[in-house]
Amino acid sequence: MELLTEVQQNLYDWLIEYIRENQHSPSIRQMMRAMNLRSPAPIQSRLEHLRTKGYIDWTEGRARTIRILKPQGIPILGAIAAGSFVEPFPDVEEQLDFSSSSIRLGDYALRVRGDSMIGALIDSGDIVLMRPVQDQQALKNGTIVAARVHSEGTTLKYYHRKGNQVTLKPANPSYPLIEAAATDVVVQGVLVAVWRGYQQ
Repeated sequence: MELLTEVQQNLYDWLIEYIRENQHSPSIRQMMRAMNLRSPAPIQSRLEHLRTKGYIDWTEGRARTIRILKPQGIPILGAIAAGSFVEPFPDVEEQLDFSSSSIRLGDYALRVRGDSMIGALIDSGDIVLMRPVQDQQALKNGTIVAARVHSEGTTLKYYHRKGNQVTLKPANPSYPLIEAAATDVVVQGVLVAVWRGYQQ
């Protein structure tokens, strides 16, 4: 599947929410209103691109038949330390089914090891859904990220940057702050959701 442009992604995300809430697809006019457009041509163009890229489909000649073509799951790319560091991204062995969620192409999951983010309600054994970072400079302080620190490994922490210094803060007072030069920190993803399974 090809990546979407921003306007295509906006329409796709809106379609997912609309169809989930209403159990049928919207009209062209409803899509025009939602995207603040006065002409149907841009909507039709975006729909064609979404179809060509494999995100949606519909039945020719019939109204309101748009279907979301969801991936079967997203890859769990290994473990993320919520203590010190671990090496992430081994060979993909599992898929996490988010068929009822609004996920995007490129999102991935990591299984948490450690309890340094327990204050953020993220515990060892949880699975965190992450979204790759396009622009690290645009990250807001306080965002929970998967960050790789040069020569150390990858960890799940709150991200804070001041000047050329980055501080990775745990949500558990038992763990120390991690401080490093901004050039030594690569943010690999931002937290989208947390998945927790319970034994019955």
